[in-house]
Amino acid sequence: MSEHLHTALSLASIGVPPLPLRSGKVPFGNCRTCSANACGGRPNMKAPGSCTCPNPCHGWAAATTDPRIINSSSWRRAWQEAAGVAYHPGGAGLTVVDLDNPAAIAWARDALPATRTVPTTRGEHWLYQGAMQSANGVRPGVDIKSTMAYARWLNPGTGTMTALPDVVRALTTKHPAPARPAAVTAPAPTRGGQCPHRTATYLDRGMAMAEQRIADAREAVHATVYRTFLAVLSAHGRCGCLTPAHTARLFAAAQAKGESARHCTDAWTNALTRLGL
Repeated sequence: MSEHLHTALSLASIGVPPLPLRSGKVPFGNCRTCSANACGGRPNMKAPGSCTCPNPCHGWAAATTDPRIINSSSWRRAWQEAAGVAYHPGGAGLTVVDLDNPAAIAWARDALPATRTVPTTRGEHWLYQGAMQSANGVRPGVDIKSTMAYARWLNPGTGTMTALPDVVRALTTKHPAPARPAAVTAPAPTRGGQCPHRTATYLDRGMAMAEQRIADAREAVHATVYRTFLAVLSAHGRCGCLTPAHTARLFAAAQAKGESARHCTDAWTNALTRLGL
């Protein structure tokens, strides 16, 4: 039994739903059956373990406490390739305040109630008892990981875990996001959907390159998705050749890498704002 599989089974035994991570701290990508969310995918998944695919290929939604699934032949192959273990905090009734740098840690020590802490590569995870909405970038260097998100498992941490305080819950209300990708509307097509300064082939090639760039991301997936969206909108956002179908392709590529629908919408909206569109 691999070390990662042993860790996963131990977590499951105490009610913490685990999942395997590839190199770069990202979940395993969709299998062929689920490629580009052909199976219906993550937008329809609201709880850990709701992925019915035998492979752990739907990020946080594949996390489960069922030892039969964790120890199945499909998952065993994933554990052999895994570079780490993650878990779904919300599925365990937990919230992780992910502090990514010393400045964020200093802010937390001053503003948040003391709780159990876990050292990370660049900062700390502060664990609170209670689940809430997840959100990235609630403050500089601060992410909230709870429902519909995953956090890397490093060790149990130290200190006494305290109840999720209102000050943490309030962090997500300061940065409301659209409820679903449909809330973001791409620029309307013009000239029959063709780019007025390039050919249609240029757009098709650019879309394929953008999808491949996201698919090839091995780390910093959030940043890669945002930069890719920004590049596509920089080239085609003003000329009106992008359609909702193009947007859906980009969102599907990002979600296949473990991004949530809300994170895709946030990245798209931020790119539009950055470019003044």
